Amino acid sequence: MNKKESNKSPQKDNQFRTITLEEHYATPLFFEGPGHQLKAQAQAAKMHPQQTGGFVLPIDQLADIGEGRIMEMDEAGIDVQVLSLTSPGVEQLNASAAVDLALDANDYLADAVQLHPTRFLGLATLPTAAPDTAANELERMVIEYDFKGGVINGHVKGRYLDDEFFWPIFERAEALNVPIYLHPTPPPQPVIKASYTGNYSRQVAAQFAAAGWGWHIETAIHILRIILSGVFDRYPNLQMIIGHMGEALPFMLPRIDNNLPKEMTKLERSVGAYLQENIHYTFSGFNWTQTFLDLLLQVGADRIMFSADYPYGSMSQALAFLDQLPVSKADKKRIAHVNAEHLLRL
Repeated sequence: MNKKESNKSPQKDNQFRTITLEEHYATPLFFEGPGHQLKAQAQAAKMHPQQTGGFVLPIDQLADIGEGRIMEMDEAGIDVQVLSLTSPGVEQLNASAAVDLALDANDYLADAVQLHPTRFLGLATLPTAAPDTAANELERMVIEYDFKGGVINGHVKGRYLDDEFFWPIFERAEALNVPIYLHPTPPPQPVIKASYTGNYSRQVAAQFAAAGWGWHIETAIHILRIILSGVFDRYPNLQMIIGHMGEALPFMLPRIDNNLPKEMTKLERSVGAYLQENIHYTFSGFNWTQTFLDLLLQVGADRIMFSADYPYGSMSQALAFLDQLPVSKADKKRIAHVNAEHLLRL
């Protein structure tokens, strides 16, 4: 497949252009650093598949941001992937190491985006532990390489983004008119020990603290902390994105508004208003109609965007789920690509 062919849109039965917002990649330097456990887990799973139910972490697919990935996109019917460095990102590194890895990851991704500009878009990896440097790196990637925003993988060694120490990142994102994607990460170790370790196996506890529950609740708490700290009053045009159909927040939205009223929070708007006006939501492998309908009823179709969570989730399954959603053709079109085009200014 040559470069010209790789930049064609796939032939498909689906009538909509498709842009997926939470799609992951990894670099060689990442696998030597914060991703070394992913590599080790993948190798262990290959040797003992019975312990993981046959699931093996998709290390090869993470590393491929070229023709192999595009071939899979074509086969599934996906037009564009918005790429971000996979979890745990750089947030659990010290500031110096985070800066080095972020620069490497962003330059690595920029090369792929420039080679395949109609198929890949980029979210900048931000060395969150060094907020001023992170803000400058976000600006570099947006201005020089047309990246569409930044990604932050949860807390920074137990320190959360409601801390004003991190707010230069939000200030710059608002000034650049680009969103920040808040991706899940495991809770801090004291929380894992207190809340997720119990009378069950270590394997169950690890999954309970991660994809089984903890990732999602951790991200929901993080977003609420950001809201309650007044970030969106300081930066009212700032937009953020979260995945997994809202990380359980839509289900709790009326309850949150009822128990955290403006009279108590001293915010300019209700908590629910920020969730409906400053946050966007993606699928990220949550291909369940009941969960989608709750999100739709709470925030509306204009706030929901398509994603597959590739390579952890199936692009084909995500597209099949999108196709069968019980919404109007216009709303399906918004979710498939229009909302992303507006938010990312495509």
